[in-house]
Amino acid sequence: MKLLHFLRQPSAFVGVILLALALAAALSANWLFPGDPLDMVAAPYQWPGADHAYPLGTDLMGRDLLAGLFHGARVSLYVGGTVAVIALVLGVLIGGIAGYFGGLIEQTLMAITEFFQTVPPFLLAIILVAILTPSLATIVFALGVTAWPSIARLTRGEFIVLREREFVRASVALGASDAHLIFIEILPNALTPILVSTALLVANAILSEAALSFLGLGDPNVVSWGSMVGTGREALRTAWYMIAVPGSAIALTVLALNLLSDALHAAFNPRLSRNRRADAASRLEAAEGLRP
Repeated sequence: MKLLHFLRQPSAFVGVILLALALAAALSANWLFPGDPLDMVAAPYQWPGADHAYPLGTDLMGRDLLAGLFHGARVSLYVGGTVAVIALVLGVLIGGIAGYFGGLIEQTLMAITEFFQTVPPFLLAIILVAILTPSLATIVFALGVTAWPSIARLTRGEFIVLREREFVRASVALGASDAHLIFIEILPNALTPILVSTALLVANAILSEAALSFLGLGDPNVVSWGSMVGTGREALRTAWYMIAVPGSAIALTVLALNLLSDALHAAFNPRLSRNRRADAASRLEAAEGLRP
């Protein structure tokens, strides 16, 4: 039922289509553009449509923007997905342990979480990348270790509520171990709000990688949408299309992920669903009362 409710929402449909296009570009990049996207293949500053061989034009170094767009999709989506996985693992582990055991363990883990939250995540990511030298691995590491606190706090709250439920108390009475209670009883029931926030994690990671590349802290050996924007800023006044092409890809992908997050929230949030049904019922009653 929840899946059907999710698929019926217009935001879910639009989000799935846009994200599917980004994934298709990432998966077909090597097949459609087997060469190195960093190679200079034509004259620089070719506007989109000027040469049918390069439909989106070339940048200030003579590199094919369409090839860069497809290969950049691979890097940007890889960064977004990997950062989300790291944040989920760390956040769920720390938040789950804190929420389940409570006491001194909870205080210690939450103090660590609050420490990470006191420092702006993007600023910390800049410091880590600058210290470790810019590369794809260091960018993923820096963004991953700064993205988990929000997941940890969310997981902790869910565990605190669920550990008092009747089905958990029944398992405790039957002698279930802590591992069984955490991973079998509580965690599956706490995953819904956590998974809903995953799409936002991916979107934030893509934006953060783009911002790092724009500041010159991206991996110079790969092409990402952020690095394309960073390169194109030098020709912003004379060739704005160099920023518009990758910038549009970033905007549409982030929009898709936000739409999916909203659709998931609406589909898997029972309270929101009840409120919508109650609102629809009240409107129907009001309409019936207005009939002669």
